[in-house]
Amino acid sequence: MILNLFFPKKCLQCGVVGVYICDSCLKKVSPGRLVQNHYSIFKYEGVIRKAILALKYKYATDIVHELSKICATKLKRQKIIKSKSITLVPIPLHKKREKQRGFNQVGLIGKEISKQMNWKYMPDLLVRSKPTTPQASLKGSARQTNLTGAFKFNPKHTKNTTHNILLFDDVYTTGSTLKEALKVLREEGYKNIKTLAIAR
Repeated sequence: MILNLFFPKKCLQCGVVGVYICDSCLKKVSPGRLVQNHYSIFKYEGVIRKAILALKYKYATDIVHELSKICATKLKRQKIIKSKSITLVPIPLHKKREKQRGFNQVGLIGKEISKQMNWKYMPDLLVRSKPTTPQASLKGSARQTNLTGAFKFNPKHTKNTTHNILLFDDVYTTGSTLKEALKVLREEGYKNIKTLAIAR
């Protein structure tokens, strides 16, 4: 409360005081789309793009609650992902990267969305087995090569291949990250897998 008096929340797009993502700017963001078994909630533009970047690179974790609530509301309204028996699995960061950043933004948002959607949340079903170069700095085939072997199934978990897995990431660009994680789970015998990104 006191902090907000000196540093009030402002919309990341238009600057209106009170929220990070105002309704007016949110309405200007195009909806995402369903492509086969992948669903993106929004197009990667406008205030949603700025919110994701602020969370990822400016460590503005206060945005998590607003963004996750908006995502959950959109998911409920669209009714694209209909099964209630979902296990949301966020894309993990390598331990070194997570320690440097202090958090995994995908995990934070995924946890909040799971609560609001009444989904099971399993943040460590996959582990990042090697550090990788940030995907945003790479192009073309280098993105896929960079991620080869980056994920492994966490052996501490007992395999339950009947789970309806929803792999979750913040941004879908070429899909390399989600595809590599999906491949690992399929190799472990999981078949019921869909992917979700906040924006594409």
